[in-house]
Amino acid sequence: MVIRDKIFSTITDVFKRHGAVTIDTPVFELREVLTGKYGEDSKLIYDLADQGGEICSLRYDLTVPFARWLAMNPTIQSIKRYHIAKVYRRDQPAMTKGRMREFYQCDFDIAGTYDPMLPDAEILRITTEILDNLDLGNYTIKINHRKILDGLFQVCGVPIDKIRSISSAVDKLDKATWEDVRREMTEEKELDPEVADRIGGYVQKKGGRELLDELLEDENLTSNEAFASGLKDMGLLFDYLEVLHVMPKLSFDLSLARGLDYYTGIIYEVVTEASAPPAGKSAKLRRAPKSDDPDADRSSDDSIGIGSIAAGGRYDELVGMFANSAKGRVPCVGISFGVDRIFSITKARMTGEVRGNEVEVYVMAFGGKGFTGLLKERMEVCRILWDAGVKAEFMYKNKPKLPHQFAGAEKNGVPFAVVLGEDELKEGKVKIKEMGLPEGHPEKNGVDINMDGLVAQIRKRLAKKEGGAGAVGIEGNLRSVALEEKTPEV
Repeated sequence: MVIRDKIFSTITDVFKRHGAVTIDTPVFELREVLTGKYGEDSKLIYDLADQGGEICSLRYDLTVPFARWLAMNPTIQSIKRYHIAKVYRRDQPAMTKGRMREFYQCDFDIAGTYDPMLPDAEILRITTEILDNLDLGNYTIKINHRKILDGLFQVCGVPIDKIRSISSAVDKLDKATWEDVRREMTEEKELDPEVADRIGGYVQKKGGRELLDELLEDENLTSNEAFASGLKDMGLLFDYLEVLHVMPKLSFDLSLARGLDYYTGIIYEVVTEASAPPAGKSAKLRRAPKSDDPDADRSSDDSIGIGSIAAGGRYDELVGMFANSAKGRVPCVGISFGVDRIFSITKARMTGEVRGNEVEVYVMAFGGKGFTGLLKERMEVCRILWDAGVKAEFMYKNKPKLPHQFAGAEKNGVPFAVVLGEDELKEGKVKIKEMGLPEGHPEKNGVDINMDGLVAQIRKRLAKKEGGAGAVGIEGNLRSVALEEKTPEV
């Protein structure tokens, strides 16, 4: 949870920097709201039992509920909104790879009518800011356009009623060979093999602006209205992304299709080195799960990678599906971050322990023969620190032994100890000891201070430590943990 909270705060800070406000929606929706929005993935929706009354399902994502919310609030014609919540999918889990049936998504969407590609460009800028701040290592933003893909399929001869199913097959090229995808298109989807081969000549292309220029010179493709419109959008977007310094992270990938039915324009997803299955293993050699149980955890299945850690696109018609008037047809573009997949990558790259709590001071006591334990005195010092906003705790024991108290402080990585002694208290003094100082340090055994100056001294030392070795608390906990620049061993 410490790591997850850090991920949440990092993402939220960027969302707010770009002017977003947050909303909330119910964890379940009317089943009819979710039906027909997710293509082949609709089978993964959790349906609630029919107990009389309205038929409901658990939300599959946060996008469709947002569109329904916009349609129900027609006075809101523009909004930058973010939403962090759990979603539910009846997928086969792979726990260590962040693939779960209940998981968090962090969504950012811009709704409203604006000049072309400006909101889309800012979404991608937000994406790079978040991923750079999370320090996940190398990543790539794969991008395509639904109109480019649809136009391409039309030119290649794909029947209109097969375009979505063929898109779904092409989308698997990131984890399957062209031969496997072609076989699915021709045998399962019953596509003409010649049409499949024409598609194969294009969808394996990827690059940057040079690919855009290459496609612009293909008169066979640009004669298609949808394809030409998509290229125009992409060219304008690339111009804006150059200004926003996003282009170095971008890959224009003609195989990217995104399976969800509601996308109408730009589509994108973010992949890292851990997204694909382990390299160097053929499909036959990869370890298959031992159980045929659909509920079995597939963490040890080498044919599964973490997958994309963020994805999204433009969906201009989704809100209109729920609206009662033309006023409710609000165009939108957005992105969703998979927190649990980001968590898997972050945790795999860590080379140290993370503190479990944020306690800054451990109050302890010591004494010789006849030692009373100074329980009430320890409680009083804690009360003083709590009143001052300092995070502190003490041992719940009347007469604790000093080694046990130090062990309690060290176990949780508490940076400072306040040590009470009977003789010192009579003189109005306590000892402040910074934990973990090396032998020979002048303050290794602590420093005696006046009791009335305790809070000021603690604050001064915490500020010094925060400015030097990293902040105390969640920020400092993670900042002090080294992240290796390597592919996570998941």
